[in-house]
Amino acid sequence: MKVYKIEFKQTIPISIDKCWDFFSNPKNLKVITPSHMGFDILEEIDDKMYAGQIIQYEVKPIFGLKMHWVTEITHVDERKYFVDEQRIGPYKFWHHKHFFEETSKGVEMKDIVHYAIPYGIIGRLIHELYIRERLVHIFSYRKQIVETIFKEL
Repeated sequence: MKVYKIEFKQTIPISIDKCWDFFSNPKNLKVITPSHMGFDILEEIDDKMYAGQIIQYEVKPIFGLKMHWVTEITHVDERKYFVDEQRIGPYKFWHHKHFFEETSKGVEMKDIVHYAIPYGIIGRLIHELYIRERLVHIFSYRKQIVETIFKEL
């Protein structure tokens, strides 16, 4: 199984408290996800994440096909990092770390995603032709929308 890794960084000119309050609320994931992905949380969830929290949602990650995705928040260290892992969904493996570090310019936020695609060589081909570019697009969108949101605060 081939495991891929992507990383994204951005500096947000706000306090660590405001940053953490926004990103530790699972409901805000819809706000920072492109609308064409059809992201919808399927059940009522808490405003604050916690280790062991299960989040069920529908999403259209590839070719507009609606999929059920279940993630678990596996680790939370308040104002420092959290980890979400796919339990059911389109990937064979999905492990997403979110790091937050206070700097003189605000908060440096870093995402590190390790993931694997199902379907062997066909999956690897689809990854090269479509999936990696799609993930870069999603995180680029998030960077832009986060900049917009925090300019308004």
